[in-house]
Amino acid sequence: MHVAKVDFSTVLPRFLSLHIFSFLNPKDLCVAAQVSWPWKFLTEQDCLWMPKCIRFGWFLPYAPADNEYGAWKHHYVACVSNLDWLTPREAAAVYGTLNEPKTGDEELQERQREKCLRKVIWEKIALRKKELLRVRPPWGSGTRCWRLLESRYQPRLSQTSRGRVGLQEAVEKQLVSASLEALPRRSKVSGSHSYPLLSKKSWRGVYKNDDSSSRASQPHIVLISSRIPAYEVVVDSVRAGVISVVYEHSGLTLESLLYLVEKALDGQRAQSLGVFSDGNSREIHLLQGYKIGIKNLLRPEARDFWERLGSYVAPEEEGGHVDLFVPLGASVLSDWLGRPWERAPPSIYFSESKLQVWSSLTDFLEDTLKSARKQLSPLFKELQKNISGRMIGQFVFDTMNMANILNNQGIAQALAEGLTELSKENSDKPLEFLSYFLLKNCSKKSKDLEGNVVLTERGPEAASGPSAKERNVMEDNPQDKKSSRSQNDPNFEVLVQLEKKLQVDSAEKRTKVVRELLQSERRYVQMLEMLRDVYVTPLRAALSSNRAILSAANIQIIFSDILQILSLNRQFLDNLRDRLREWGPAHCVGEIFTKFGSQLNTYTNFFNNYPVVLKTIEKCREMMPAFRAFLKRRDKTVVTKMLSLPELLLYPSRRFEEYLNLLYALRLHTPAEHVDRGALTTAIDHIKKYKDYIDQMKQDINMKEQLSDIQRVIWGCPPLSEVNRYLIRVQDVAQLHCCDEERSSSSRLYEHTRDLSLFLFNDALLVSNRSTSHTPFERTSKSTHQFIASVALHRLLIEDISDTKYIKNAFILQGPKCEWICATEGEDDKFLWLSVLQNAIRSSMEK
Repeated sequence: MHVAKVDFSTVLPRFLSLHIFSFLNPKDLCVAAQVSWPWKFLTEQDCLWMPKCIRFGWFLPYAPADNEYGAWKHHYVACVSNLDWLTPREAAAVYGTLNEPKTGDEELQERQREKCLRKVIWEKIALRKKELLRVRPPWGSGTRCWRLLESRYQPRLSQTSRGRVGLQEAVEKQLVSASLEALPRRSKVSGSHSYPLLSKKSWRGVYKNDDSSSRASQPHIVLISSRIPAYEVVVDSVRAGVISVVYEHSGLTLESLLYLVEKALDGQRAQSLGVFSDGNSREIHLLQGYKIGIKNLLRPEARDFWERLGSYVAPEEEGGHVDLFVPLGASVLSDWLGRPWERAPPSIYFSESKLQVWSSLTDFLEDTLKSARKQLSPLFKELQKNISGRMIGQFVFDTMNMANILNNQGIAQALAEGLTELSKENSDKPLEFLSYFLLKNCSKKSKDLEGNVVLTERGPEAASGPSAKERNVMEDNPQDKKSSRSQNDPNFEVLVQLEKKLQVDSAEKRTKVVRELLQSERRYVQMLEMLRDVYVTPLRAALSSNRAILSAANIQIIFSDILQILSLNRQFLDNLRDRLREWGPAHCVGEIFTKFGSQLNTYTNFFNNYPVVLKTIEKCREMMPAFRAFLKRRDKTVVTKMLSLPELLLYPSRRFEEYLNLLYALRLHTPAEHVDRGALTTAIDHIKKYKDYIDQMKQDINMKEQLSDIQRVIWGCPPLSEVNRYLIRVQDVAQLHCCDEERSSSSRLYEHTRDLSLFLFNDALLVSNRSTSHTPFERTSKSTHQFIASVALHRLLIEDISDTKYIKNAFILQGPKCEWICATEGEDDKFLWLSVLQNAIRSSMEK
């Protein structure tokens, strides 16, 4: 007898095949869908998945179209990926009920069942209260009666009871708020309270009166934000004896930052405190979500922060002061506002030579350090951030020899220009041509220097003219001598000399800033012209000669916007050059910037098309060998300053920060009664708004890349790309299990079950299982993550677990369905994590 092996789904009627597949669970249905196309078609039918969704109360919020396929399966997968789910009562309130109207008997029976169920629940609650009252910890132990609060709102009811009772949104919000208020606190300097308690030794050191000997030993402390580009180089430039605190910009709160300062000082008072963070002259980007400026300086949290931060510094009578390195470039290289000290603030905290290297080569250092962080960060993972930053910064300095690069930067630039001209001329005597070019370049720069001297000499005369004229009038008028102070009065002479000196200094510095503006704009336009001459002109010439390297459409996509920017900035450069030819102290440049700011639509088109431009370059490089060879000949040559085409297209995005710094410096040295003062303020507002627009675009792109990286790292992770979602902090913890919950809290035993990684976003908490694997012959380990659950922050409860001899640094995270007992490795990690988590939950509840 011949036995035929056939697929039953191709032989049996479809309703029988669907009946057979209906006995499979969702996981087996997904596995069966991978067998063959007939099985995939049958196992994704709505008649199989709809009962499975309705059983959990997952109703499709729309009616599927006739040609829509697998809608209920996709809905089931989407609901399973999300931890939050609706109880039958909540589902009925949202979607309505699918049942027929009940009869009177059925309604009466349902009321009786609810009454019995309510009675059972209240009996369990009363029993739970008695147990909590019997095993409650001693008064003042730091738990803040969390268990009583817990019994009041029933957060620990079983999931069945929770689903039946159906906590309302207002009650749940009140419960989350109560859980935040119930966390233990620590005393602040100002008298309010926060988490956790510091040692008495520390506070005795803060409050004690310093004598002269202790004053001499008071350290200097500087706070360095991780948002600063190439912050490792800044950390490495900190002087010996100065305390440096490197803090994460995106994973801290104001309370956490104060805690780090207290810990670094260890009970001492600082002679001075510096804050090295991102920002501008109007606001300080201290932390993510905390932009401290004039508008919010008087808010309670910002005011309390600065009061407490100032309490760690010696009073002004003893020479104490706080220095803000904002904006970064201006604060490092220019004059400082406020009371003059013995030394300039940068020299108090930093080695000036290294800091100037950082200021001059910030962008290049940041690009270099990206790869250095990727390679060295796993080796320094267990070390403190400031130690690892100092090691990486020292490694970069020793490897790249930045001091020599800075000292010889002008020589290297001149040699590069000479070699460029030599390559164009193809001279038979290259050494003679190069020496002649360098000599010509040297004489040209000396003439420019003489022009600067003549211009600055003419400026002070114009600036000091009115005051000198007034002095002559006062001297020639004998009646004014009697009514005013005598001409020979030494105080009067000092005031006149001081006023004259201030006007002269202001005119000189204003002239220097304008000349620096012109030189930087000239360099910028030269870079854009070089991009046109090196890339656009040969490509168009090849297209005209019927030997096209790129099509006309691709050339238009890649270079049209940058050529329009070149035309705009060339016109702006001509206006600046014409204004500077007849420059005097009374002349203005603010109106030129205002006109330039009204024409920034060209830049907007460039930045909107920038991702398309980069993708077009990559696509053409991969698909067209002629274009690939063309880029190989043109990229990273002496003419292109050793940069490639995508790197050259970065210059427009960085230019607006230079505009802002120069405008701030120009307004700083412009008197309040000057005509140009108002126009400069208007120009600064225009440029600042556009720079904020560019920064927001960069931030959105970085957030999307960060979320995609996290989703790629975590196996089984649901989609994370949501509007306005960003990562705040990642914390590694150990998950614990309580062996005996019947014991009192001080004698409970816990066992370590597995390692977790907590990814805190601004709207949700993602919990993943972390496993560590080691590669043979490698020192570093590799971590892999498995998705466990995600909880919305407005539904997350936090409970602190007091330290005992059996457990340290533990806390409880409780969601609608799951609960995790976690413990951090150190006390600092627990405090920083709970502080950030509390702040994120409060922000999520306010939305």
